[in-house]
Amino acid sequence: MPAGSLRKHIVSVGECMVEMAPTGDGTYAMGFAGDTLNTAWYLRRALPSGMQVDYLTAVGTDAISGRMLAFLEEAGLGTDRIARIPDRTVGLYLIEIANGERSFAYWRGQSAAKLLARDAAALEAGLADASVIYFSGITLAILDPADRARLIEALAAARAAGSTVAFDPNLRPRLWPDAAAMCAAISEAARHADIVLPSHEDEATFFGDTDAEATAARYAEAGAGLVVVKDGPGPMITLSAEGRQSHPPEAVSRVVDTTAAGDSFNAGFLAAHLTGEPLAEAVRAGARLAARVIGARGALVD
Repeated sequence: MPAGSLRKHIVSVGECMVEMAPTGDGTYAMGFAGDTLNTAWYLRRALPSGMQVDYLTAVGTDAISGRMLAFLEEAGLGTDRIARIPDRTVGLYLIEIANGERSFAYWRGQSAAKLLARDAAALEAGLADASVIYFSGITLAILDPADRARLIEALAAARAAGSTVAFDPNLRPRLWPDAAAMCAAISEAARHADIVLPSHEDEATFFGDTDAEATAARYAEAGAGLVVVKDGPGPMITLSAEGRQSHPPEAVSRVVDTTAAGDSFNAGFLAAHLTGEPLAEAVRAGARLAARVIGARGALVD
């Protein structure tokens, strides 16, 4: 599928969780979020109405799972690719914030999303007609090794059939048995991605990249035709058929909560890129959206 052509059907794959976000007065507000869900939510708002955005995951059959599905539907996201699994529920995380930086506590032992790739036929059907498939390192991390391999195989098949695959490595070592297992799985998944959206700070810590250019080069060597490296307050680096480009960051006047900074950047970038905007403008669109999101509390900012 040529870069810049209008993609009409996006499927985001991963885990949506219950989010408990601090309100600033010692209490917490309940919502729903998760890295690939956050990106899908912002994509739905940024893309033309004629472009469909679906979420592929699994939830339970309990009341909170039903509330999550209703939330996704109200947000305009397609839910036909979401499996309902008895005796499972949805995960939960709590955000704590200090000086604008967030940390998380998680409860996901009975998360149905950990089984999203268990049924090979359902997974294949869920990806079959996607123009663009988006997933992350967290999507990989929550799966057991056999299911992870099944997902990567399904992504490879979908890509061979014409889907564009976009991947945010989103390194979260606490979700993996060790750093070596994480890096091996991320590297394998990257071999099947057309677009990779890493964050240099994470990549430097675990892959030893000396700078953002090294991160971009490593993923390009794995086979990605387009790599966009986020680097905190530093310039973003893109590596594509247009060559290497450096993009100055969006000015940020106020940082309240960095939750979903990368997720929203990915959405703003992909929405612009998939509707034919020049690469530099797509990067600016991602940066503008991320700057707005980190100026408010929680993952999903109206």
